[in-house]
Amino acid sequence: MSPAGERVAIYPGSFDPVTNGHLDIVSRSLACFDRVVVAVADNLRKTPLFTVEERKAHLREAIADPRLEVDSFTGLLIEYVQRRQAHVVVRGLRALADFEFEFQLAHMNRRLAPNIETLFLMTGERDFFVSSSLVKEVASFGGDVSALVPPGVNRALLARRGR
Repeated sequence: MSPAGERVAIYPGSFDPVTNGHLDIVSRSLACFDRVVVAVADNLRKTPLFTVEERKAHLREAIADPRLEVDSFTGLLIEYVQRRQAHVVVRGLRALADFEFEFQLAHMNRRLAPNIETLFLMTGERDFFVSSSLVKEVASFGGDVSALVPPGVNRALLARRGR
């Protein structure tokens, strides 16, 4: 629960794995809000590389800010946001393809909960081409993704490949 008057934002995602682009969005969100909750989605339709607990640990290791909370949720995002008494959902946008999906999602969320806003932050130019899926694919073939992910995530990806 958030104290009265505290500006809290929820930044949801699968974060499988966490990328430097995600960290950029988190850090910029912390500049706008009193507290940011990074909410790791436990999506039953996906087969993740890392467990929810591993992803949460990667986030906590990568970002040391007392105003950041790392949590997880299942079910509808908007219900989670309401339970947390937040009023803003932060989403990162990389390209036009992201916009179409995020546009639909934001409008559905708005229909379900008109008092909750969606704030879009453009991914920085250094990371606009990076996605978790692409990182996983490159890493699975032994490619070097160390410049795209936090050090702890890179170690975990290397460990999964047995190196």
